[in-house]
Amino acid sequence: MSSSEHKHHDYHLIDPSPWPIMGAASAFVTAVGAIIWMKSLDDGDGVFGLTGWLPFAIGFTMILVTMFVWWRDVINEAEVEKAHTPVVQIHLRYGMIMFIMSEVMFFVAWFWAYFDVALFPGAGVMGFEAREAVTGGQWPPVAMETDGGYLKGTFDPWGIPLLNTIILLTSGATVTYAHHALLKDDRKGLIWGLALTVILGLTFTGFQVYEYMLASFSFGGHIYGATFFMATGFHGVHVIIGTIFLAVCLYRAIKGHFTAKQHFGFEAAAWYWHFVDVVWLFLFVSIYVWGAGTPIAH
Repeated sequence: MSSSEHKHHDYHLIDPSPWPIMGAASAFVTAVGAIIWMKSLDDGDGVFGLTGWLPFAIGFTMILVTMFVWWRDVINEAEVEKAHTPVVQIHLRYGMIMFIMSEVMFFVAWFWAYFDVALFPGAGVMGFEAREAVTGGQWPPVAMETDGGYLKGTFDPWGIPLLNTIILLTSGATVTYAHHALLKDDRKGLIWGLALTVILGLTFTGFQVYEYMLASFSFGGHIYGATFFMATGFHGVHVIIGTIFLAVCLYRAIKGHFTAKQHFGFEAAAWYWHFVDVVWLFLFVSIYVWGAGTPIAH
């Protein structure tokens, strides 16, 4: 690089990238595909004769490809271009903090929806039909069966939900262990800590899928199923994203990318994972324990 091309500052000016617009397009195709797919499951015909799974699959594949190439470029910036100077790392931290804050507000919306109806199950809403007609004036709602769904009972919080809570708390300990190992230049401890965290994340997801299969209530047709599946489902999506994030960090740790002084990629993943843990604790206490009704034995 000639002296005229050498930068004389600590900032990183990002080259033009197609990945942001590709990521937005991928998310749009996935969302439209999911809507068409759900519509086709509802009436057996879909929208414009499409069943939906194909555009959904295409969009989801595009998201995975975008994640791969974007991560590849960021890793290249850090490891090859050495662009992540201390000043750049400070701003990356600010960006990650603001992103997590936006995620906090995202979940505030779902908790707001849940507590609004849980605390006032019989209230009239803006002149519309009183909630008592769809909840029985209690929370959880009375057992019911409608044209769009059913509600027979809630989950026992001391079964799979408690097990998943223990799994996530343990994963928080293993990722913290990995962080401390990295700070001590213990490469083996870092790799094992990350590997255990990824395994625990996958285990949590597996148990949640199994729990959904056992649910004695449906997603549609009543407000309990809607609020439950939206809150816990979006948390499950974040667990999957966090697991992928940590898996990438595991790959980078094996490749020797992280050092005790420069490891923002791992630090960001750890922050995100602890955020996922905290959200789950609020979900477990408020929805599973405080909002428990009459569990159905499976």
